[in-house]
Amino acid sequence: MTRKATMNQLFNLLQDEYNIKSASDIEAVLLDMFGGFIEQALEAELDQHLGYSRYDFRNKSTSNARNGRQSKTIQTRLGETTIQTPRDRQGSFEPQIVPKRQTNVIGIEEKILSLYAKGLSTRDISKTLAEIYGFETSHETISAVTDKVIPLIQDWQQRPLEPVYPIIYLDALHVKVRDGMSASNKAVYCIIGVSLDGRKDVLSLSIGEAESASYWMSLLDELKARGVQDICIACVDGLSGFKQAIQAVFPHALVQRCLVHLIRQSTKFVSYQDRKSFCYDLKQIYQAINRSVAEQAFETFKNKWSPLVPLAVRVWENNIEEVYQLFNFPKEIRKMIYTTNAIESYNSQLRKVLKGKGAFPNETSVMKLIYLQTMEVTKKWRRQLSNWSQILNQLLILYPDRLTPYL
Repeated sequence: MTRKATMNQLFNLLQDEYNIKSASDIEAVLLDMFGGFIEQALEAELDQHLGYSRYDFRNKSTSNARNGRQSKTIQTRLGETTIQTPRDRQGSFEPQIVPKRQTNVIGIEEKILSLYAKGLSTRDISKTLAEIYGFETSHETISAVTDKVIPLIQDWQQRPLEPVYPIIYLDALHVKVRDGMSASNKAVYCIIGVSLDGRKDVLSLSIGEAESASYWMSLLDELKARGVQDICIACVDGLSGFKQAIQAVFPHALVQRCLVHLIRQSTKFVSYQDRKSFCYDLKQIYQAINRSVAEQAFETFKNKWSPLVPLAVRVWENNIEEVYQLFNFPKEIRKMIYTTNAIESYNSQLRKVLKGKGAFPNETSVMKLIYLQTMEVTKKWRRQLSNWSQILNQLLILYPDRLTPYL
C-alpha cells in the first residue's frame, strides 16, 4: 500500500472516530494520539524494566510486578493532555520518556534538534531515541521537528546588524546536494564580523551555486540592507573578482588576501620533506617587523626556492603586494588579518557535522544543519577577543572618522 493510500485510510478512520470539521479538531486529534503514543512507550519501558510483557508469566523471573496506573497531566507543544502512567509494586520503575515528577515533554523535540545539530541522520536519530525511550520515531516526525527551525533561520538571516564592522571574514565551503538523480556541488557562503565591542558574530550564512564574486556581492548588498553602513577591512581568499565585488558595495573597504590560502596554494608544489623549511622561510616575510625587512626576506626566499620550486615561488610573486599591504597596520591588527583563523575554526566545526554525510536531499536540509551547529558554536563567542582594547585604539587612529561616530 502506498503512503498516500495509507494516509487516506488513516484519515477515514480518524474522521469516523473524531468527526473532524476544523483545524482545531485536527489539533485535538493529534494531541489525543500523542497521549496514546506516550502511554504505549511507557508500557514498553515497563516491560523492559520488569523483563517480561503483560501476561507473559512464563518468562517472569522477578518478584516485581505491575501495579496499575495513575493519571498524569502533561504539557506538550500541542497543548495539555492526561495520560495513564504504569506503576510497579516495588516502585523501582523510573520511566525515561516522561520521568517521575516531570510534566513537560517538550524536551523530546529539543533532543531531536540537538542530535540533528551534531550531524546525525534521521535514521540515527530514530535509533538513538529508540535506545533511550524504547519507541520508534518516523523520518516524517523528525523532519517535522527540524522543520520548525526554518522560520527561526529566516528571522535570523534578516535580523538587523551593527552599522559598522571594523573587520569581516568571508569564506565558503562546499557540499553536495541531490538534484534529481544526480548530485551537484553547492557553496555554503559564510561571513563573520568583528564588532566594535570586540565580539565575533556570524553575519550571514547562505547556500548558492559554485562560489562566485557576483554571489558574494549580492550577500554584501543584503548586509547593507540589514543596516551595515561601513566595513574597514575584509579578509578573503583569492577568488577572482572578490575585491571588485566587495568594493562595489563598500567602496572604502580594504580587501586583504588571507595568507593561509596562499600557503596552501603554494605548498602544493613543494615536496613533503621540504614544506617545513619552505613555510619557515615564508614566515620571515609576513612576520617581519616592517616592510623593508619583509622585502629583504622575500628576496632571500626567492633566491633559495626559485631553482627548486618555481611554481610555488610564483604564487607569492603574483601576490606579494597583498603581503606588503599588511605592513600598513600594527602587528596586533596584522595578526588578525593575515589569517582567517576566525572563520577557518568556525568552518572546521561545520565540516565536522557535514563530514561523511554524502549528498543532502535538498538545500533546506543543509541549512537546517549548519544553522543549528552555528547556534551551538556561537554560544562560546560571548567573550571579547583577546587584546581588543589595544586593537580598537589602533583602529581608531587608522579610521577615526569612520569608527568614532559609532562608539
